[in-house]
Amino acid sequence: MPVTPVIPDYITVHLGTPNSNARNVTVPFADYIKNVASSEIYPSWPENAIRANVYAQVSFALNRIFTEYYRSRGYNFDITNSTAYDQAYVDGRDIFSNVSRIVDELFNDYVTKGNQIQPYFTEYCDGRSVTCRGLSQWGTVTLANQGRTPYQILQNYYGNDVNIVRNAPVRNVPESYPGRLLRLGSYGGEEIRTIQRQLNRIRRNYPSIPAIPDANGFFDAATRAAVIQFQRIFNLAPDGIVGKATWYKIKQIYNAVKKLSELYSEGITISEVERIFSETLRRGNRGSDVRAIQYFLNFLGFFNDRLPQIQVDGIFGPATENAVRQFQSQYGLTVDGIVGRATWNAILDAYYSTLNSLPDEYRSYSSLLYPGYTLTTGTSGNAVTQIQTFLRVIAQNNSAVPLITVDGIYGDRTKAAVIAVQKLAGLPQNGVVGPLTWNAIVNLYNEYR
Repeated sequence: MPVTPVIPDYITVHLGTPNSNARNVTVPFADYIKNVASSEIYPSWPENAIRANVYAQVSFALNRIFTEYYRSRGYNFDITNSTAYDQAYVDGRDIFSNVSRIVDELFNDYVTKGNQIQPYFTEYCDGRSVTCRGLSQWGTVTLANQGRTPYQILQNYYGNDVNIVRNAPVRNVPESYPGRLLRLGSYGGEEIRTIQRQLNRIRRNYPSIPAIPDANGFFDAATRAAVIQFQRIFNLAPDGIVGKATWYKIKQIYNAVKKLSELYSEGITISEVERIFSETLRRGNRGSDVRAIQYFLNFLGFFNDRLPQIQVDGIFGPATENAVRQFQSQYGLTVDGIVGRATWNAILDAYYSTLNSLPDEYRSYSSLLYPGYTLTTGTSGNAVTQIQTFLRVIAQNNSAVPLITVDGIYGDRTKAAVIAVQKLAGLPQNGVVGPLTWNAIVNLYNEYR
């Protein structure tokens, strides 16, 4: 899911109440709004009233999509056509021509409130048979006849601090679940940082959930402890692994405590969702994430002649783009040379699969190869023992690296030694062993052994 809202190409509507055995229809978003507007308001109303209603209808629908209100509850649709829950939608109905014209102009404009970024939950009702705290549809007619503009009509019902975001981008909106299990040792960048941030907010309402001190995008012991307690509270298997069920339960509860689908919402500000990790990697990008991709592709290319060897320099140039394209072609992905979620997951899966099926002649070198998952505080096992062994040899030959005990447990001393090597290698000093740090440690170890 994008950090800030976009207009989806399509919306899936359930033709009934949420739990009813009704069919779903998937329609272009603009066509959906035209149908809703034609079903709820009259084409003879003043144009400013129609425009105010369209803004409210677009924002309401976008709020459902942005919060994944129904999908986070396990449903396979974005919104219902039941007016007890959502907006009126009559499958196959005729559309009023003036409504169609106005929606074509406004379908990618939506309402926000104050400094919040999410589409505002523009609660509304007809104002005659049903009244509510939000916008009165019949009331908009009275206000329009008084000369109010669409924005002034919205202010009348939702407050003076409402804003209209105009010309939002239109594109496909994927589900927010990253498509792979997140667990201790996972590196998920913005995806793990998202659940860390959301769990820390949920903790204010459920204080038995342990705090996650560093929301850095690495699945560490503190993150695992918070996930386990969250799972216990909400009757999920307490395994500390974020699969689809846990991911969406976290999102559902986060939305609830923030009241994102209510008229009076705590809301989300841009500072809460600013990215520190790239959503995609493409030609022109530089940095450690690019170097990690190059590292994985080079490893895969060693066993696959159709994948070219490239320089691990952190620069996403033509050679790296070509290697990505070759990989995508072989693994049935869209061949665009861009590393998005699907390509990143496929590269990681291919690396791990290759690592675990190494030819016999390479088995003796397997201990020198990155294990396919990050090592961070709380991790234990053979990979930690191996990296501690390397670090101990380095420390015995380089006083800049503290001497550690080889016990198979990634604690504070191990983290300090890792940070020391990262400093020597010019890598981000986060104390987490990913592929680049692992490679730097192995290279130093090979110098001293």
